[in-house]
Amino acid sequence: MEEKTQRQDVPNYFKRLKAQNGLQTIVVREFEKADNLKVQQIFYDGMMEMVADTAFRGLRHHPESLLLYTAMAVVCFVITMCWWVIGLVPSIVLYGRYFYSRRVIHRYLEHTMSRDMGDIEGFYNKSPDSCLWVAVLDGKVVGIVAAVGRQKPRGAVELQRMSVDRSCRRRGVGMALGLKVVEFAVTHRYSSVVLGTTAYKPTAHLLYQRLGFHCVGFTNGYGTPDVRLDLLERIFYRMCHHHYKLNVSNSKITENGQH
Repeated sequence: MEEKTQRQDVPNYFKRLKAQNGLQTIVVREFEKADNLKVQQIFYDGMMEMVADTAFRGLRHHPESLLLYTAMAVVCFVITMCWWVIGLVPSIVLYGRYFYSRRVIHRYLEHTMSRDMGDIEGFYNKSPDSCLWVAVLDGKVVGIVAAVGRQKPRGAVELQRMSVDRSCRRRGVGMALGLKVVEFAVTHRYSSVVLGTTAYKPTAHLLYQRLGFHCVGFTNGYGTPDVRLDLLERIFYRMCHHHYKLNVSNSKITENGQH
């Protein structure tokens, strides 16, 4: 009886949040064929933002990379005995990180376009345990999110592909999309929602925490799925993959969004 009450609290909280935070103008609905180009554009733009995020903001999160780049500068100086090399190497490093981050992310985009994002209807509508939604604000599609049921870990649904148009951020779109996935998990009687993110922006992690997710671990030096890296890409492209989880059946969302 207690578990049933907890499951009912999530949709009720979703309705209260819409009324309290002005989300009544945001409509989250299932993907339609006419949304295809806009959805792909939002996903593409969101992934391309990861280039600078990975290359520059991510650098300070990888001390092993900083140590390697310092060693490269020292070796170059010893070989050339030119002081200007010390100033040149950091510029080369930053360019290399941007170039190889862009190249790897482009390959990942090509991979996703050959799979789910190239056939959204066929991939997400083939099973009742998967779905892709769009957020509509003022008549325009401004955000996307997907849910895919997983056998392992048992009873978990994975939140995927969340992205919001840059011009519509900080307006509750991400919260509305995240809550739709939680509602999906409750309706389909999953015990938890899991997600992985390589974003370094604090706002992304804050959103997941506001939704009730807890970080359960991370993988340093994470490789982009289904993308094989050559030596230079391994040197200049480094990611930290954070793992988040929300236990739906064992938690209760209260009015202020906390568990």
